[in-house]
Amino acid sequence: MKGWYIEKGPESDVVMSSRVRLARNFKDYPFPFKMNMEEGEKVIKRVKDAVLNSSTATCDYEFIDMLNMEPIDKQILVEKHLISPNLMAGRVACGAIISKDEKVSIMINEEDHLRIQCLFSGLQLDKAWELCDKVDSLLEENIDYSFSEKFGYLTCCPTNLGTGIRASAMLHLPALTMTGYIRGMLEICGKLGIAVRGIYGENSEALGNLFQISNQITLGQSEEEIINNITNIGNQIINQERMLRAEMYKQNPSRFEDKIYRSLGILSNARIISSEESFKLISDVRLGVDMGIIKNIDSTKLNEILLNIQPANLQKNFDKILSPDDRDIKRAEMIREKLS
Repeated sequence: MKGWYIEKGPESDVVMSSRVRLARNFKDYPFPFKMNMEEGEKVIKRVKDAVLNSSTATCDYEFIDMLNMEPIDKQILVEKHLISPNLMAGRVACGAIISKDEKVSIMINEEDHLRIQCLFSGLQLDKAWELCDKVDSLLEENIDYSFSEKFGYLTCCPTNLGTGIRASAMLHLPALTMTGYIRGMLEICGKLGIAVRGIYGENSEALGNLFQISNQITLGQSEEEIINNITNIGNQIINQERMLRAEMYKQNPSRFEDKIYRSLGILSNARIISSEESFKLISDVRLGVDMGIIKNIDSTKLNEILLNIQPANLQKNFDKILSPDDRDIKRAEMIREKLS
């Protein structure tokens, strides 16, 4: 079965994925950074009991113990966006409960006791929120959350107070980037209270022209208002990106196609290639696929390549630890094979 990160969803020519994340904390335990190992283990047990032993759960789940997991397997979960780098580096008892279809991930003892996130391909924030709300309700049947009538859900970081919700969409914006209009988009988003980050969220780069937009404010707005706001802004960015793509192609079709096919040629023939260069070239090829210029490659194939060329997934696929130079060689080999 394909994971959400490979499937094609609504508006997938621009929107790679949608995510809704809820921050929640237990009423009767200190925040994770103040907890000892015993308290952390008790939190994990209660979450496992609430989810894995529930008769009303709508998904099949599996618990993963972070402290007893191989580093490369943790990194694979980060590359799939199923856990955060913070959880991967956790030192107190921490873990994750992940659904078999990998659309639901419940991080335990990250910055907060619970980070409930639901992920869908394309622009489907409404579906992600609907599923996230169900999982939240399932947990709340057995756990007393830390809640204030004045401030809403109490969280470790004040920016998550209130609803505790973060709604985000991962966008592929090559035309906005190439024309320089991305700077204006970033400024407008900032004024509207929208954060724009790289592929792995906070403090990460926008590799391959991939940008993540999300709400900055969780207090004073309902969950539905936040979801609708990100969806509406996402649709505006989609329209702008599509318009610029069409205009760039209209102005100089030969130059436009040449850039796309040169990138495809390098990917199809390179013997050594880095992650950064791969992402850049795949962005060009994806642009060609989404505009119907390249007809014999599907965007789901590119999604699969993007996942499998990342360091941990690459080493897992070849079943050995690779040096950076060896990874660049094996990455080129894998891309040639997938595109052949």
